[in-house]
This record gives sequence, structure tokens and C-alpha cells, in this order.
Amino acid sequence: MNRRLRALLRVALSYYVTNGVTVALGLLVISGAVHLWLGAVAAAAAGVGVIVTSPPDLPSPRRAKLRQMLPAPLLGVPLFAGVQLLGSDPLHLGLLLVPATFVAFLFMAWGKRGIPIAIAVMFSMIFSMAVPADDDLRSVLRTTGHFALGALAYVVWSVTMNALLNSRYRVQHIADTLHGVAALMRAQSRRAVGDANAPPDAATGRLLALHAALADQLQSARDLVLESPGTPRRQQLAGLLLLALELRDHLVAVELDADLVRRHPGHPAVLAEINAVLLALAAQVDLLADEMLLARIPALPADLRPRLAALRLADTGATSPDAVPLPGEPTPEALLQGLADRAGHINDEVQRLARLARGEAPPDLAVVRANWQMFVSPAAWSIRPFLALWRWDAPPLRHAIRAALAIAAGYIVSLVLPWKAHPYWILITIVVVLRGSLAQTVERRNHRVAGTLLGCVLAVGLLAAHLSHAALLWAMTAAQAVAHGFAIRRYLITAVAATVLGLVQAHLLNTGVSASLALVERIADTLLGAGIAWAFSYVLPSWERGQIPALVQRTLAAQARHAREALALGQIEAVDNTPELQWRLARREAYDSLSALVQATQRSLSEPRAARPPLEPLERLQARCYQLLAQLSAVKSILLLRRGHIHAERVRDPLRQAAERIDAMLLGAPAAAGVAVAEAPPLAAVVAVAAVAVTGQAAEVQGAGPVPLPDPFESNLTPWLLRRLQLAETISGQLGDDARAALAAPGATPMGRG
Repeated sequence: MNRRLRALLRVALSYYVTNGVTVALGLLVISGAVHLWLGAVAAAAAGVGVIVTSPPDLPSPRRAKLRQMLPAPLLGVPLFAGVQLLGSDPLHLGLLLVPATFVAFLFMAWGKRGIPIAIAVMFSMIFSMAVPADDDLRSVLRTTGHFALGALAYVVWSVTMNALLNSRYRVQHIADTLHGVAALMRAQSRRAVGDANAPPDAATGRLLALHAALADQLQSARDLVLESPGTPRRQQLAGLLLLALELRDHLVAVELDADLVRRHPGHPAVLAEINAVLLALAAQVDLLADEMLLARIPALPADLRPRLAALRLADTGATSPDAVPLPGEPTPEALLQGLADRAGHINDEVQRLARLARGEAPPDLAVVRANWQMFVSPAAWSIRPFLALWRWDAPPLRHAIRAALAIAAGYIVSLVLPWKAHPYWILITIVVVLRGSLAQTVERRNHRVAGTLLGCVLAVGLLAAHLSHAALLWAMTAAQAVAHGFAIRRYLITAVAATVLGLVQAHLLNTGVSASLALVERIADTLLGAGIAWAFSYVLPSWERGQIPALVQRTLAAQARHAREALALGQIEAVDNTPELQWRLARREAYDSLSALVQATQRSLSEPRAARPPLEPLERLQARCYQLLAQLSAVKSILLLRRGHIHAERVRDPLRQAAERIDAMLLGAPAAAGVAVAEAPPLAAVVAVAAVAVTGQAAEVQGAGPVPLPDPFESNLTPWLLRRLQLAETISGQLGDDARAALAAPGATPMGRG
């Protein structure tokens, strides 16, 4: 019960619930003020203007808020007036709806910024159909004026509330990111050192899905938290966000060598202890985020490093062929110490997070300033996405054509139905259900239908209680808050709230109409609209298979660039933070490109079998990318955190050669001029030589014994770093093979140089 209460509290204090409440209050204040000033009819039209303008109202940087809010009313007001003028002429109204739908859906080309604009423009036309129309031009202008008044008043409201709540939104986004990191930590723990009997493919898929979700959370948080970090509090929050990014890197590397440790008969107890430590750290991160939401100073978590340092493999006395290290492998004891050390880095980052949140440690201002300008999304609208639309295979163009045809079909169906009280319900369903991919459309279809059924039950209960007019208005306000707040987070809840809102509003506006009749019409229209949207998702489809080649090549290019930046010694030797900034940019692109590929592959599972891309090599490719990120993260941790334990001169050439080999294997690029990479000694031999230099013991890579790598807690780490380079090269070769297999499928383009 305590866990459920905590989950409910996190939702109640989240940024999306706060945002939904501000939208509902804006609707209540603006429509109420217009009602007192101009009357009930004007208030109804102004309320529609508020609802139409609200979809783009999401927590955003202050500098970008007005630019995000203005397109909806500027485009929506003339379309609202056009529908009002043509409301009594079905033919001409249809000729307006269809091309306007095509234009509105072209905003999808701007991605997440454009989707709410497209929805708002569509709502301006569809909700205009719900407002009583009049052929008199003066009446149309008056109604449109009231609509514009509500829309523009809401623009002012949204910009003002976003500025007032900016500090709170920053804290909420940091807390949301930390909760995402904690969930990732638990999944990583289960995969790396938890249940060894769990299916590895399922665990990897779950882990990659969490990484993809966290990538979206991180970009939203970057845009808000890294805007103008000029005050100590903003710098503190920005520092927390950057520490969360470092924590993610250590999480990626924690699973390295866990499979080799499992070969030893005495591994269960030590892996169980590491798993317990990671789960305890995840709980500490969750608690830290909860305390931030409650505006309380978090307690300093317990340091779990001593538990990790005390780990030793148990001597069971059992002998097993799997327990004997293969030629060239370190001993299980050394691998365990390395695994414990990486878990210790996670512990250290959690300690830093807590001290920074408590105000006991300063943020790294140099890194904060570097991230400020480079890692936030542009605020200005660019014309480039529009210019790139005009190709027949461009998904946004095909989706706009598909949406226009679906709206045309839905409008025709609404004209021939025996009931015509709410013809716009079918069109609204089509707009909110039809998405750019079949997977997203099917998910929206299911949520819309289920949400409508549940919402009808709740609406019947409200109306059967014979509540007062004021009570029903407050119920509508609450429904509006929920519908807006969860629109992006969980659409099923939005569908329930929107149904309650629509039915209660219909009851108040049409007191002579039976509520049960409106309920039946709502369900029927929802089923029709969802069916039409689903059917038209097969018209001019943009199957994920067509996007996969570009995503694969983007992923390979990002992985290669990240390898070059991660394996560079420039950051250690530089006098400024330019090399680190380049690495951070490369790291972000590596995660973002992999997340895009993971999401596209997941969406393809809902597509017809004949249209699916080759899933097996794609899944292997994603797993290899994750493994390569883990190896490179371990290398970067050594270079940054343990630089005093390596010989820079000894690793300089291996680092450069490994970067060039990885680049060649991923992109097919030739070695740099004057460097004979093929003639460089194998890294396995370099590891052995380094181990001999450090320990003074003989080691033969091709012999029967393991390489006696030193204790990573206290000795020279050069052999460990060289071993990571060797494993990274091996994974890169496998990754290149998987990419070629994925791109060799029918309809894929051959892999070039990325």
C-alpha cells in the first residue's frame, strides 16, 4: 500500500498534472470572465477558443513559449470562421475540411513541436461544427470574435503561467528524470546480476525500451532545465541533470563481465549482494526525487562502497570446466572486483546527487555553461522540414494525404447517419487516433475505445446523481485537467476524461436531449471513427521498413563518432572543456539514434508480417550497440575518474588505433593517412604485455592460463583499459556484420560509409 501511495503521490505532483490543472483553471477563469462580461453564448464560444489553443500548452522554456502557442490561434481563427460560414452547406464545408486537414497535418513534419499544432488546427474546425452556426455574416463575425477572444486570452494565460511555474517545472522534470534513471537501474540490475534464468532477449528489449523512454525524458528536461542557468538554484538543478547523465553511463557499464563471473561456482552470493546494492541505490534515487517533489531537503544516503569492497568469491571446493578462465581471460576474482568497482561508481554518483541536492556540493559550472547552449532544442521555427516534405516517400506528406482522406470518409459517414446531433464526434476520434505508424494508431484505437466505454460509465454515474449545475461545471473542469495532463503521458486516461467532459457538456447544452441517447451516440461514433482511422492507416502506409536503413546508418555513424570522442586523450590534456563537450554531444547522438532505432523496431511488430524489417539482425544490432556503449563507457570512466592509474604514453597509440579500427568496421572508412592499422599489434597481445609490465608475471595470450590483471581498486589500470579496447573492437566487427545483414533485406539500401 505504501508503494501504491508513493506512486499516486508522484503522479499528483508531476509536471503533467500541474500543467493539466493550469489548463483547466485557464478555461474556468476565461470562460467565467467572458460569461460575466458578455453572457453565456459568448462564454461558450470563448471556451472553445481556449480548448482549441490548449494542445500546444506544455511545460517549455520561457523563450520558446509564445512561439509555440501563437500558431494555433493564428491558423485556427480563420478556419473556425470558415466552418461557421459554411455550416449549412455540407458540400462546401467538406471542400474546406479536407484540404485544411492536409495542411494541418503537414505540421507533423516538425515532430513533437508540430503535432500539438496540427491537433489544435483540426480542433478549431471540428469544434466549430459543435457551435451553433448562423448564415448571418454579422453573427458569424461575433461568434468568431468571441472564439478569438478566448484563444488569445489563453495565449496570455499560458505564457504567464509557464513563467510563474518555471521553477517548479524544472524541479518536476529533474524528479521525473531521476525516477526514469531509478527504473533503468532496477532493470539493469535484473539483467546484469539478477535472475540468470531470465530470457536475455526479453531483458535486453525491456532495457532498450527504458533507455528510449529515458532519452525522451532527458531531452525535455534539457530544454527546460538548461535554459538560462544564471541563478544558484538553476545551476544546482542543471548540475543534478548532468549527474543523472553520468549515472546512466555507469549503469550501462555495470553489466560488463557479469556473465564471466557467473562461471565461478561461488558467484551466487556475490552477485546477489551486488544486486541488493543496486536495488538499494535505485530506492535512494527514487527517494531523492520524491523529496524534491515535496520541496524537502533529502537525507544523505548511506555509502555502500564498503559492502562492495568486501565482496569475495566463495570457495565452494567445486571444480567445473566453466570455472576455468579461457586463454586470454582475466581471473574471476579480478572480474568480480571490476564489477564491484563499476557498481561503486554508481554509488558515488548517487552520493554526489544527494550532496548537490542538499546544497553541500557545488555544481560543475564549466560543464553547465557548456551544456547550456549546445544541448537545448531550437526555439525558432525553421522552414527546412517544410522544404524536405515534397518527396513521395516522405512520411509526413503521406500521413497528411492519409489524414485528409480519412477525414473525408468520416465526414461522409457522419452525413448519412440517422443521428446528426454530434457529427463532429467521428471526426475528433479520427484526428486523435490516426497516427503516423500502424503501431501508434492501433494503440490509440484501443485506448480510445476502452476510454470511451469507461468514460460513459462514469458520465452516467455523474448524471444519475442529479448534481447541481455548479457541481457539474467543477466536474467538467476536473475532466479537462485530466484530459490535457495525460494526453501525452497515458492516452487511456485522457480518453476517459474527454468522454466525461463531452457527455456532461452535451447534457448541459442540450437539456432536452436524453443522456442515454447521447451516450449511445458517443459510443457508436467512437467505434466508427476508430475503425475509419485504423482502416486508413493502411492507405499510403509508411512502413517502418522504409525508415530502418536510414536509422541504421545514423546509428552506425553515431556509434563511430562516439567511439572517436570517447577514446581520445584530448580531454585529459586540454586546458578547456571543448573535448568534453564534443564527447557529450557524440554521446547524446549515440543514445538518441539508438533510441530511434529501438522505437522503430518496436513499432514494426504491429505491422503486417510481409512488411516487417528483418527483426533478428536488428535486435542483435541493438544489443551490440548497447554492448559497445558499455565498453566505451568503461573506458571513458577510466580516462576521467582513474586517470592517475594509467600510463598515458602506453595507451595513446592503442586508443588511436582502436578508434580507427572501430570506425573502419562500422562505416567502412579507411585508416587515417600514414597509419597502418592492419600492421598494429593485436590488442590481446598488448593486454598481455601490459599485464606483464604491471605484475611482473608471465602471461601467454594463446596459452592455457589467464591474464593476471591487477586489482582495479588500487593498481595500474592500463591492462584493464586495453582489454576494454580489445572487446570494443570485437563487438564493433559483430555490429558491422549485423548492420549489413539488416540492410541486405528486401527494400533496404546497401550500406555505404554511413
